[in-house]
Amino acid sequence: MQIITGFHAVEEMMRSAKCTADGAKPHIEYAKPGPRIKKILEDAKKRNIPAKETTMAELDRLTAELSETAQDHRGIVLIIEGGQQAVQNFVQFEQTVAEISKKDTATVILLDSVTDPHNVGAIIRSCDQFGADLVVLPERHSATEGDVIMRSSAGAAAWVQQTVVTNLNRALEKLKENGFWIYGADAGGSPLAETKFSGKVAIVMGSEGTGMSRLVREKCDLILSIPTCGKLDSLNVSVAAGVLLYEIHRQKLS
Repeated sequence: MQIITGFHAVEEMMRSAKCTADGAKPHIEYAKPGPRIKKILEDAKKRNIPAKETTMAELDRLTAELSETAQDHRGIVLIIEGGQQAVQNFVQFEQTVAEISKKDTATVILLDSVTDPHNVGAIIRSCDQFGADLVVLPERHSATEGDVIMRSSAGAAAWVQQTVVTNLNRALEKLKENGFWIYGADAGGSPLAETKFSGKVAIVMGSEGTGMSRLVREKCDLILSIPTCGKLDSLNVSVAAGVLLYEIHRQKLS
C-alpha cells in the first residue's frame, strides 16, 4: 500500500497513469473538506476514484509511519493498493537513453550524492517545468525517501522519468556513447553565460557538502559555474539545477 499526501502530490498522482498501473486501486480518505479538498474530490469523482470521509485521527494513524514531512496530510490522503510499489516514474537506464538519444535535443540531469530528498524533489520539479528527459540517481549515496521526494516535487515525480544506476561513471560513459555532452556544475568553471548548449546535454550536480566526486568530475567534458554576487559561497543545489535547466531550455527556444 502506498500513501500519498500533499495537495499537489495527490492531484498529480491522480492524473498520472501510475495511479492505476498494473492493477493498482486508488482511493481517497479525507476529513474536514475545505475548498482545496473539495476540488480534489471533484477531480477524483471525474476519474472514478472512490473517496471516503473519515477523521483527522484516522488520517494521523494512516500517515504515522511516513516521514515527518509526509505526516502533514492537510486532511486528505491518496491510498494506492496493489500495483507497482514505487510512486515515482522509474524507467530502465540504457533503454531510456537509447530512446531519447534519437531526438535532436535532449536533457539529462545526474545527481552525484545529493542525499536530501527535498532537494531531489525540487530538482525533479524543475525538470518537469523545463522539459528535462531523465533524472539519473546513483544506487548509493542518494535520497531514498519517495514520499518526501513526491511531495517536494509537487507531484512532478509522477511524470518526470527517473532511473537508478549502480555506477554513475559508467552511466556517463553510456551517455557519451549516445552523443551527450557532459557538463559538471561546480565553482571555478566556465561562466554559464558563456556556455552554448546544443543537441544532447547531460548536467551533473554534486552534493552541497563535497560537490562532485573526483572520478565523476574527470568524466565531464566541461565544468561550468553560475556567477553570483551574494555573501554565501554557493547556491542551494536545487536552485542551481533550476537555473541551469532554465538556461538550457531558453537556448533551445531561441
